[in-house]
Amino acid sequence: MLCYCRTVTYCSIQFKNGQFGQKKETLLKEKLQGKFIVLDGPDGCGKSTQAELLTRWLKDQGVPTGSFRDPGDTAIGEKIREILLNPEHLAMSTRTELLLYMAARAQLWAESIAPALQENRCVVLDRWLSSTCAYQGYAGGFGADKVIGIAADCLERIWPDLTIILDVDLNTASGRLDRQLDRMEAKGDGYHQKVRDGFLQLAKDRKDFLVVDATAEVEKVHKSLIEEVNIFF
Repeated sequence: MLCYCRTVTYCSIQFKNGQFGQKKETLLKEKLQGKFIVLDGPDGCGKSTQAELLTRWLKDQGVPTGSFRDPGDTAIGEKIREILLNPEHLAMSTRTELLLYMAARAQLWAESIAPALQENRCVVLDRWLSSTCAYQGYAGGFGADKVIGIAADCLERIWPDLTIILDVDLNTASGRLDRQLDRMEAKGDGYHQKVRDGFLQLAKDRKDFLVVDATAEVEKVHKSLIEEVNIFF
């Protein structure tokens, strides 16, 4: 009889644990469906890798998810990306960069992001307006407020639900860029220090921004991202 009671208790616990797991997954799905999450930061911060890992994790949790990169992921956006990053285009001005990024962004919103959000999918995006504020606004000297003003005229939605800045120092970032640099990456340490400062200033000014230390190993940063997403939503 004692053995029988233990067996019943064990099965009951297993059943409740199963219910708890299902309930937890349902709650996560309800919290994150239709949310717009951006991963951003200086070149070499690992955002593309982390965006891929976060997307995979969300899908594993049963959250319908779409993942995109800015600029790019549309036929028009990819051509604009090629123009922006081509090392041969050294004469390109900050204002030209700004307008090209906005054009690619507007197209990405219309073709990909807006439809995904309308389908109640969670959207994970590699870069967004925060990049233009940091690069062209702060480092390029155009002014972040002016960048935001132009964005308000160009984009249906300026800010996502959450922007996570992956912060790295210049030495760590440059050590990760072990390939031929594109035009933006090759702008020099002075420029990229201003970019980093710009991202951190943005995060300081906005409640929908979080900063994660991205100098650690990939898996550790990934775990930090999951924790932050769970806490924020």
